[in-house]
Amino acid sequence: MKHINIPIFVPHEGCPHDCSFCNQKRITGITRRESENEIKNRIENIINSVKDERYIEIAFFGGSFTGIEEARQKKLLSIAAEYLEKGKINGIRLSTRPDYISAHILNYLEDYGVSDIELGVQSMDDEVLLANNRGHDAHCVAEASTLIKSYGAFRLGLQQMPGLYMSNPEKDIISAKKIAELKPDNTRIYPTIILENTRLYDLYIHNEYEPYSLEKAVFVSGEIYKICMQSGINVIRIGLQSTDIVNEKKVYGPYHSSFGELVLSRVLRDEIEVEVEKNRRNFTVFAPRNMISKVTGNKKSNILYFKEKYAIKMKVCEDNKLCNFFVTFD
Repeated sequence: MKHINIPIFVPHEGCPHDCSFCNQKRITGITRRESENEIKNRIENIINSVKDERYIEIAFFGGSFTGIEEARQKKLLSIAAEYLEKGKINGIRLSTRPDYISAHILNYLEDYGVSDIELGVQSMDDEVLLANNRGHDAHCVAEASTLIKSYGAFRLGLQQMPGLYMSNPEKDIISAKKIAELKPDNTRIYPTIILENTRLYDLYIHNEYEPYSLEKAVFVSGEIYKICMQSGINVIRIGLQSTDIVNEKKVYGPYHSSFGELVLSRVLRDEIEVEVEKNRRNFTVFAPRNMISKVTGNKKSNILYFKEKYAIKMKVCEDNKLCNFFVTFD
């Protein structure tokens, strides 16, 4: 069943830290608190627009939800809980920090019917966390994750940010493996991009921080994706969504509006290459319609890759009887 998120943004509320990469007002485009009526109107409009069966969640994003004043948390949660009790939505999701999780907090989140808790982990390397002013260490992530899972009432999501200041591909891949060991239900992979009016931007313009190239970000994110797949962790999203605020013209670093597609295409190319290495002959890839663009690659990049590296031709054919790709050699 397809998912629909009804986003409720709480921009930078509840967070005393100015992480090196963070400018929530630019990411969300929201600079003020929405009124209860505005929130309810958006929820109603989205629910009423759904014409077929969907899994609908109210999702609190944009800040450290469990760090805002408890009374406001409960007011927002009560709005969501009302729609949950009436059967108009299927779940409540929120995003917060690992150091803003406790038994007291989880008790009332469970009471209000919260189904999904996402923690902004970003890295499991203490040097990287300190350098980016995260305000917590990797042990805090492990403790919070273990506590959340002990309730049995929540799905756990752990967000990752490869390419942070003082990180590198090796550290990012080790972090992904440590995150996988915590057995989250899902993850998001957000390669680090640079927003103006952040510490990371200052480091960048003073040549103290070099962001990943697009190629390196795709490679590292692909390796993280493979670790998640091997560990049975659902990858919800790869790369930030394009908005009027976050796009190729307004951020720096490895941003691409179809970043997730680039990563999945690279992962498929790696899988195909295992077979090509054994045969080294012209070949055809059969795949269902929804995989054709990923198999072919952005601007036919996978076809060009095999032509340039192996001097062989790659042909792609649609076969909707398949649920995965299949390779045959001439």
